[in-house]
Amino acid sequence: TVSMAEATTTAGPEQTRKTSPGPVPFDFSQPPIIEGFNPLPRLKDETFKEKFIRKTKENPFVPIGCLGTAGALIYGLRAFHQGKTRQSQLLMRGRILAQGFTVVAIVVGVFATALKPKQ
Repeated sequence: TVSMAEATTTAGPEQTRKTSPGPVPFDFSQPPIIEGFNPLPRLKDETFKEKFIRKTKENPFVPIGCLGTAGALIYGLRAFHQGKTRQSQLLMRGRILAQGFTVVAIVVGVFATALKPKQ
């Protein structure tokens, strides 16, 4: 018979093996290395204003559509509040058209960017 003390001090093969961590899949402090991909060096980080101006110059129809949508919404809600239901309905339909214009401008901008040759 084995005493209780001997049973607890006797280590099985599972306890004597030390588990060593396997190879680390990638170092999180460094960007991943992707074969065939060479990122362009960034000269400096853009501020919000600089990025907004650059994107507006690339596709000016998106901000125009957004302003049209917001304007139609605001005037439509104002007309609704004043009880001008006919004008409110027309402005809400105009808002839908402006939203459609904005979506089309975004899609066209995405395709134009994708088809633009890399510099």
